[in-house]
Amino acid sequence: MTLPEQQILLDMPESSVTPTIENSGPKSDGQAVVLRGLHKSFGPQTVLNGVNLTVNSGDTLAILGRSGTGKSVLLKLIIGLQQPDSGSILVQGQEITGLDLQAMNEIRKKMGFLFQNAALYDSLTVEQNIAFPLKRHTKMTKSERRDRVKELLASVGMEGDLKKKPSDISGGMQKRVGLARALALKPGVLLLDEPTAGLDPITSGEIDELILKLQEENHMAAIVVTHDLQSAKTIADRLAILHEGNVLIEGGFEDLEKSDNKFVMEFMKRDS
Repeated sequence: MTLPEQQILLDMPESSVTPTIENSGPKSDGQAVVLRGLHKSFGPQTVLNGVNLTVNSGDTLAILGRSGTGKSVLLKLIIGLQQPDSGSILVQGQEITGLDLQAMNEIRKKMGFLFQNAALYDSLTVEQNIAFPLKRHTKMTKSERRDRVKELLASVGMEGDLKKKPSDISGGMQKRVGLARALALKPGVLLLDEPTAGLDPITSGEIDELILKLQEENHMAAIVVTHDLQSAKTIADRLAILHEGNVLIEGGFEDLEKSDNKFVMEFMKRDS
């Protein structure tokens, strides 16, 4: 069965190709993602109730909160897997709410995404997984694709595992491969859903360091949904806590630590 995040890559048509890969990020430290007044409900359950957030190029925002507060829903709205009931989503200056599939696919080429399970294709090798978006969405030759895949794998410390299948590597290694694939088209925006979920503390720390390195090298805007407060402290410039459909607090880690809000204090204590 194809996962929704795998389907995104399949939906993006092969016919709409670009001759070369150029970094799709903003040329300056401008607003890469802007969310304004986002509302989303599922039946009688209100998940998002007027969320406002801005992420600039080169910055990493970690979104925290209890389970079921809409953190992953936010990512699905940004990537176009779901539509908001109302509100605005700007990605690199372009409004994406209400776009048809063809227009949304063009926006998706500017975004890299890593979901919880890495969403690798089981039947493909590590090399083929990373080459997949390059083959479908660029005019690179086979030799150029091979060089780009090797470059990406080297950036995540996996250059010796090209011919392995996802089932042959660990969960942490799968996350590394997923990150490499997310960067294949040099996106300006990177979306990460629980990048350290299910990993031991040492591997989680390695993934955090890798995200920091890749962010510094590629100067992307990154949005990270996580339950891991220590991870958020390590990789994020700013943190936002979602609670009851709204952003309860947003700021640096120290801002959250100093908050006298009862829920924030309890959240920080339980996750410390």
